[in-house]
Amino acid sequence: MNWSALILSLELACATACALLTAGLPLAWWIATTRSRVRGVVEAIVTLPVILPPTVVGFYLLILLGPRGPVGSVVQSALGVTIPFSFLGLLIASVLFNLPFALRPFIAALGAVDRRLIEASWCLGESAFMTFWRVALPLAWPGIVGGTVLAFAHTMGEFGVVLLMGGNIPDRTRTIAVDIYDKVQAMDYAGAHRSAAVLLGICFLALAVVFACQRQNAARGASR
Repeated sequence: MNWSALILSLELACATACALLTAGLPLAWWIATTRSRVRGVVEAIVTLPVILPPTVVGFYLLILLGPRGPVGSVVQSALGVTIPFSFLGLLIASVLFNLPFALRPFIAALGAVDRRLIEASWCLGESAFMTFWRVALPLAWPGIVGGTVLAFAHTMGEFGVVLLMGGNIPDRTRTIAVDIYDKVQAMDYAGAHRSAAVLLGICFLALAVVFACQRQNAARGASR
């Protein structure tokens, strides 16, 4: 068992889930409540990773964030930081690729909050942020937890994006999914079985949490 690869994958999945929870919730709240005409365009852009092959997403991120890319060259000249083949590169790729897997449950949960409660909060003088914090968030928490856990589980098993952006550097960018691929290539099927079984168990537990949150959402909807 490659424990360093497992620990790296857990660190990456936790960091990705936290980043999506922090950045995805405001975007999901805006999409769930806005009537702007650009909403459909924004939703289409953030949902693209669902239908695009992971290697396509990883390739374009590598071009964009590489040392000669429009973003990567600026970052490297200003901060002296090379994004590809680093944990930062893995994190950026994971956040962008897993955004729709967290965002869709966020939007569904926030969109299911009774609009009359939101408007009542606004009429009482609460700001949009306080309405979100005091009204929407307590009612939508099962969907938010489910989306966060789903993004965590999806990050644990991601292969194409992390391989292109992070490569296969031991103890630095080699995740558990890449490690399983290496073991299969080396015909170490026993080691691959062990790593795959651990990954399977983690993802199974994560999906159990997601389904429990969905049942909680359904029960709340039926009680209204």
